[in-house]
Amino acid sequence: MDGISWDWAMGGVNKTVPRNAGPECAEFLDPTYRLIETAIVLVAMVLTFVWSYRRIKLPTPTSYGARRDRGGRRTLLVLMSLIWGMEIGYKFSSRTVIYLLNPCHVTTALQIYLLAASPNKMVTAVFRFHLNLLNGPLLAFLFPETDSRILPLEAAIYWIQHGMMCVVPYYLLRLGGVYNVEEFSDFSWNVLSYSINIIYHFALLQVFAIPTEVNLNHMICPAILDPFGGPYYRIAAFFHQAILCPLLCKLFIAVSAFFLTKFRPTKVKQTLCCEVAAPNSNGDTSEMSNHLHRD
Repeated sequence: MDGISWDWAMGGVNKTVPRNAGPECAEFLDPTYRLIETAIVLVAMVLTFVWSYRRIKLPTPTSYGARRDRGGRRTLLVLMSLIWGMEIGYKFSSRTVIYLLNPCHVTTALQIYLLAASPNKMVTAVFRFHLNLLNGPLLAFLFPETDSRILPLEAAIYWIQHGMMCVVPYYLLRLGGVYNVEEFSDFSWNVLSYSINIIYHFALLQVFAIPTEVNLNHMICPAILDPFGGPYYRIAAFFHQAILCPLLCKLFIAVSAFFLTKFRPTKVKQTLCCEVAAPNSNGDTSEMSNHLHRD
């Protein structure tokens, strides 16, 4: 990065906040140990990715049954775009654009894609993948980091963004169609998603965090409130997040399934899995498959 000015991207990073950035944070881990740890984790996750990728399944029908959307998806799209746009604006104003690489911002971008994209198999794949990223908003609420958010409404947007990250998937599950989930006993999507998540952290976030000395999602030093803070905090996170991510995904699906398929006042469907559109009198399923275009 020598010879290039990155002031617009990280010049405003607050190095006075403990474990936020700076040489002390960057030197927390021994470089040799960090390299060995990274190599082992990446090799393990690549193998895990290959194993799970061969086992994932997507619905084969060309049309999906979906509830008629009366504008909710468009409203959420506008709201999430506004929230993410404000976050981008804050990052440029405070010269902390590098923080847009953090997983919660990436998850928000994925949700905007899910709300805007036309129905196809990729939407289903991204939807199932992103359900395994709900550890982000949970950890954001349990261990909030708003000390460096000093612009008007910047701290409020932090809470709103992470709250909406849980609202969007619930609404999309209610809508159905391409927004469906695998069988509850199927963990292949959980394993695939976790491997991608870890590869993103160790192969991308760390690559940016080390030379910039910016603690992107705590890849170069642990948070002050991290109960596993120590030289092996990343290994500890590797294992406890391997439990937390699929657990939260399955719990979210179970709770959503109860309210959307069991609880009479809010029941709207029979299953959260793929429901194939019923053909009309002409044997055509296009009307149901086009519902997602009518919002």
